[in-house]
This record gives sequence, C-alpha cells and structure tokens, in this order.
Amino acid sequence: MSSDATPQNSATPAIEPIAFGQRLQILRTRRGITREVLAGLLSMSPSWVKRVENGSLQPPKLPMILRIAEVLRVRDLSDLTGVEDAVSLPTELFIGPGHQRLPAVRAALDSYPLTTSRQAPPIDHLRARLSRAWSSRHSAPEHREVIGALLPDLIRDAQLTARQTERTADRRTAQALLAEVYALGQFFLAYQPDSSLLWRVADRGMVAAQESEDPHAIGVAAWLMAEAHRDAAGYDAADAVTTETLRYLTRHRPDGGDDVRAIAGALEVAAGYTAARRGDTGTAWGWWDKARASAKGLDKGYYHPITSFSRTIMGAHAVTVAVELHAGGESVRQARRADVLTIPSRPRRARHRIEEARGYQLAGQVETALTTLEKAFATAPETVRWNGYARRILLEEAESRVPALRRQACELAVQVGVLAA
Repeated sequence: MSSDATPQNSATPAIEPIAFGQRLQILRTRRGITREVLAGLLSMSPSWVKRVENGSLQPPKLPMILRIAEVLRVRDLSDLTGVEDAVSLPTELFIGPGHQRLPAVRAALDSYPLTTSRQAPPIDHLRARLSRAWSSRHSAPEHREVIGALLPDLIRDAQLTARQTERTADRRTAQALLAEVYALGQFFLAYQPDSSLLWRVADRGMVAAQESEDPHAIGVAAWLMAEAHRDAAGYDAADAVTTETLRYLTRHRPDGGDDVRAIAGALEVAAGYTAARRGDTGTAWGWWDKARASAKGLDKGYYHPITSFSRTIMGAHAVTVAVELHAGGESVRQARRADVLTIPSRPRRARHRIEEARGYQLAGQVETALTTLEKAFATAPETVRWNGYARRILLEEAESRVPALRRQACELAVQVGVLAA
C-alpha cells in the first residue's frame, strides 16, 4: 500500500488511563461490596462513594486511599491508583518484603525427589520436632526467622516419611503430620511476595489432610484455606470452606477431644471474620457467639497450638470482629475487656495489639493507636513488619498534621522498615 494512503497527521490513538473512580468501582464490584456497605466501612456516605466513582469528586488523599485499600484488600496500591499515580506511593501494603529465609523454603517446596537412599525419620521423631517448631514459633520475637530456619528440613523429612511409610494407619498419621508441616509453612509464607507459593502450600496441606482422614488435620487445613481465601477477598470461597468443614466436623465434635472442638471453634471465628469483612454485623457477631460457646466447652487451660483458639483468645477475636466492622467505639470497648497478657503466644499477642491499634485509630485515638503498635513491635517485631494493617496505620499517620503524631509514626515506621531512615 502506498504511503499516500495514510494521512500524514495520523497517530496511534492514546489509550485513556482508567480513572481512580472507575478502578474503585471495578474493585468494589469484584469484591461483591455495595456502595452502601463500602460507605459504612469508610465512615462516609453512599453519595460520596458514588461521586468518587463517577468522577464528580477528585480522588481522595493518601489516608483515605489506604483505608479503601484495606477494606477492599488491595495488595498493590497501583491497582487502585493507577501506575502513574503509584510512583509516589508505597505500592506494597498487604505483602511485605521477602524474608531472607524465603528462598530456602521455596527450594524445599519446589523439590520433588523421586528416589533417595536416605531413611525417613520415625513418625514419633517427626512429631516431636514439629511440636518443638510450634513452641518455638509462639515464644520467639523473630518467629519467621525461627520457623524459616526449621522449615526446609521439616518439609523434606515429612514428605519422605509420608512416602516411605507402608502400614495404612502409619501412612495416615504421616499424612496428618505432613499437613501440619504445610500449615507451619503457610504461617511463614503469609504476606510474603510469592502468593502462588502460599496457595500451593495451602492446597498441598488440604490434600495431605484428606489423605490422613484425620478430622483435626482436615479442620486445620480448611481453616488455613479459608484464611487464604479471605485475605484475597474471596469471601464466597472462604464461606464455602468453613461451612462445609463445620458440617463435616459435626459428627466428630462430641468424641473428638479438645483439638477437634477447638478447630471447629476456630472455623466459627473464621466465618465471623468473613461476615465482618462483608459488613454483615448480625452474622459476624452470631458466629462469634457460637465460637464463644465452643471455647467454654474446652478445658480452662487449653490453647490450640496452631490457631490459638481457647477461652482466653475470645476477647481478642471480639476486638477483630468489631474492627473489621469498622466500629471504632465498640472496638475500644472490646479492647478494654480483652486481657492481652493471658495470650501465651508472642506473635498472636502482637497481632492482637495491632488489632487494638486499628480500633483506637478508628475511634480517633491516634496517639494510643501508635503506642499500642509500639507495644506490638516490642513483643514480636516480625509480626508488625509483615502485617498490612500495621503498615497502613504507620503510612497514614506519617502524613499526620500533628507534628508529635507524625514524628512518632515516622520513627516507628523506620524501625519497622516501612520508611527509609
């Protein structure tokens, strides 16, 4: 074709960037959240959400953008703001920097040795090592470092034991232990920059648990799968896993002992969290009531080693339900009732402090929120470092107009690694 056929002033049409409001509407719709629910969770009006979405209002400032990202579980802020706008913003919110132990853990999970002359460790030996690993996780301030160092050998040995065990009963036990090793791995991989690896581990854990035919192992794998779905805003999938597993556990609860009853209670809490994330207040507290009844049925000193479910944890769960519903006043009331010092696990205690901080910030008590985050960081630094809610609070308050609050937030943000020194 002659060049004369092409108009001299023609140019490839520029692709119009997707506006902030359009991105907000797409993400909100994808999450299955109505304008009314989103408005309530942001303490704004439905008409405000509508005007932002249709472009009648300018995109909000950073603090509100961070709150929207939290509600909609936006892991990369560029998905909400657009690539060009994200240049000046911290793009990682709910996924932190990769841990130094991540490559070794990934290598162990990527390895599929089909032949080996090495003898698998005995089941009792593997069980004891796994028990010590959980104990170490609960007691260590740098818990990811501890379990990251243990996981590669545990993964290889658990896989080998499951493969070499011949007796049917022992094979099922080995599969249950393998599922528990994958559960430990999922705690390490949460908020790491390799989502596909986390999903692979969650899926492997469920397969191993089903092979074990152990109700407790199946319950743990389902609880972790529901956590993964909810953190990815897959609320329907999270609900499906929890309700189906609770239905399965119904016949096992009476004679299953505290472990089975505890994992059922943990799944009830999980269902409540999902309902709260949707903004469904009645359903969320209804599930919490069921979980509290389950906790009362446990021995007084019992503490589930994986989920932390127990009598003593129900106050912490109440704080999270209120916070997920963005009920600031109720969050503070529940925080004052909860006894954080009775939680024996360092990372779980630090996570509860983060939930308290979220509640105090919602209630406008910013100084208390930051002080509570400092307590969380002193308890378990790695919990704060990889927690998206803690990162969001620090980034938001680093923009505070109050110099003292801005300084306090910035100093902690530097310690955590959210801001450069």
